[in-house]
Amino acid sequence: MSLTNILLESGTNELEVVEFYLDETILPGEATLEGLTAQVVGKDNADKYRGYYGVNVAKVLEIIRMPKVTELPEVQHESVRGAFNLRSRIIPLVDLTVWLGKRPASSSEEPKTIVTEFNNVTTAFMVSGVNRIHRISWEQVEQPNAYMASVSSNTIVGVVKLEGRIVFLLDLEKVVASLNPRLSLRLDDLGDDWDHTTGYKALVADDSALVREMQRDLLEKAGFKVIITTNGREAWDCLCAFKKRVEEEGRPLSDFVQVVVSDIEMPYMDGLNLTSRIKGDNILKQLPVLLFSSLITEKLKHKGVSVGADAQISKPEVGTLAKRAAALIRERGLDPKGSEKS
Repeated sequence: MSLTNILLESGTNELEVVEFYLDETILPGEATLEGLTAQVVGKDNADKYRGYYGVNVAKVLEIIRMPKVTELPEVQHESVRGAFNLRSRIIPLVDLTVWLGKRPASSSEEPKTIVTEFNNVTTAFMVSGVNRIHRISWEQVEQPNAYMASVSSNTIVGVVKLEGRIVFLLDLEKVVASLNPRLSLRLDDLGDDWDHTTGYKALVADDSALVREMQRDLLEKAGFKVIITTNGREAWDCLCAFKKRVEEEGRPLSDFVQVVVSDIEMPYMDGLNLTSRIKGDNILKQLPVLLFSSLITEKLKHKGVSVGADAQISKPEVGTLAKRAAALIRERGLDPKGSEKS
């Protein structure tokens, strides 16, 4: 199944989700988050459960039948089945059921392989089967509560109801980073020439607690004052509150915020819709918007450009975040010290 012809207009707060399922074996007395909401498969096989999951189509290159896999001499995790050749590209294959700590259930159906690309890395995931692609609004995606996040080791980034089923959106970035720590986010040295007393004000929107705290640490280390929000809707509400004060008190917007740093994939309102709203507002449009996401690739950069993003940085290139944000503030003339910085 090729996904290259699927088109989705930018800034509409919509996404397309590939729904897939994992069949697992549950022993008597066991219960898992997915098992509580999964469906029993077969009348005579009550210990076999089917959990439903999803991934953003933007991260999927294609869906193929199970390829011929060559085992790797050394693997860091038992879920890595090996690697295969796909049009002269050697791609690692991860058994998602095993990585999630589940017992794969036997099946007469041939498993499917979802080939993904994000953070400029290509990885394939073996799943029990694929249902279909759904077009939904980010408004339909709920953030997992604290309990759900804890029992899933923060692997679930969103929950959505589709056709009567509860579907968990998985953080495949975390899976890949756990298997290859070099691909995870890291705080980089800002350098000796960095002005650590900038006092710039940044509004950060990201649904990942880990990424939010890393961005906060980096920006505060660089001298920024940071306002944290957990999704685009929360960030928009915060910006509207600043706008109201600008209008009522006659103060410049830069008194409250000077740059917005936003993820793209977020429940309730995504970063593209947030950017579109900012750039469509007479007061807020002066704010530079920096998109920081695993979806920043050469194939997908046009989406950020189309909604007016001022800069786009791909995860895990967190080291350039503070410098690029500061540069945007100066370029827009939002530095209260003006020409003192160059």
